[in-house]
Amino acid sequence: MSDTLCIFDSHSHYTDAAFDPDRDVLLRSFPEKGVRRCMVCGTTLTDSAAGIALAEQYPALLVTAVGVHPESPLPAEGYLDALREMAAHPSVKAIGEIGLDYHFEGYDKSAQLRIFREQLALAQELSLPVILHCRDAVGDMLAVLHEFAPLKGVMHCFPGSAETAQEVLRMGLHIGFTGVLTFKNARRPLEALRSIPLDRLLIETDCPYMAPVPFRGQRCDSTMLTETAAVMAREKGVSLPEICRITAENAARLFRTPL
Repeated sequence: MSDTLCIFDSHSHYTDAAFDPDRDVLLRSFPEKGVRRCMVCGTTLTDSAAGIALAEQYPALLVTAVGVHPESPLPAEGYLDALREMAAHPSVKAIGEIGLDYHFEGYDKSAQLRIFREQLALAQELSLPVILHCRDAVGDMLAVLHEFAPLKGVMHCFPGSAETAQEVLRMGLHIGFTGVLTFKNARRPLEALRSIPLDRLLIETDCPYMAPVPFRGQRCDSTMLTETAAVMAREKGVSLPEICRITAENAARLFRTPL
């Protein structure tokens, strides 16, 4: 597989406890399976630091993003200084995973909006791309992004319509798709996918979550991206190796890292 595929998983969480039993064996197996690079995204200060530590063990495979996820506990005062310090590490190529999530009851909308804006401003200060999370918050997400546009980064696990995709693209962002593309109810993401030019597409797992068909219900990892890539290739009218190469080059360019 490594002779024909070049895969860049643009969104992963290999610090997650789900990988504790076999993380080292799994990551070491990736090159022979065509997985060249993985972006490890941070969700808290602690998780972001853990991502950096993991990348130090696998510098040829992993790059990282540091950030506070909207579902994480509210960060302590001074968290931006901590993120700024971590962002100086050579493995850090983005600020993320940041954004808005109104899915579960009890969310603090005002706090989410404040922290999101603060991290977007930090990304612009540091000239780093952003990795965006959006769930049940498309209207507010677009409104905030317009405040900071133009932007470099990716809206991961794209949640919107083809029309929303065009608005996101106009702001300068890339769009990432997970195994959702393989699900039976994937009509809306497939419509969005068809509207996005090849040079703005990324492919991702969001592992250990979002395993594609036929692995649904299992722990996801980057070797499963071929299932998502096959659907993307079919919809865009290119071969599987070609879509893997294109999305890998897009990610490498966005995150300013070699393949």
